[in-house]
Amino acid sequence: MSGRQVIEVRFTLNGDSTVSRVDECDRLLDLLRYGQGLTGTKEGCGEGECGACTVIIDGITNYSCSTLTHSVRTRTVRTVEGLQAADGTLHPVQQAFIDELSPQCGFCTPGQVMSAVALLEENASPTREEARQAMSGNLCRCGAYDHYLNGVMRASGQNS
Repeated sequence: MSGRQVIEVRFTLNGDSTVSRVDECDRLLDLLRYGQGLTGTKEGCGEGECGACTVIIDGITNYSCSTLTHSVRTRTVRTVEGLQAADGTLHPVQQAFIDELSPQCGFCTPGQVMSAVALLEENASPTREEARQAMSGNLCRCGAYDHYLNGVMRASGQNS
């Protein structure tokens, strides 16, 4: 017997209250992808290094692969699926990334989007260097960093 417990976790996910029964050692990434069907959150490295699994928890970016689900109890979690409006309109960051042709293979894009959203919610007019720093936790296999930075600057209303 492992001694692990199954616990109930209540939190807000993309604006909706949710309750899940999870093992005390379950990662938030697994609950989102397999328990909630929110596959926009990607597992890249599984070690909290690449940023593909970035979500926003209470306004702060977090790697969901290194966040235990029980730690989000009573908190607010947003994933890339929670950004678009009810009518299907994309979030300004998502639209700016499209307009700037930011994604190439697209694997890192959800994490890049979530990092950019968190930045712009904290600082609506970042400098390019501030944007670069805020996005530095997201690795891009294709090397499209400048395209993503251009998207952040466009979403902030500044020239790319």
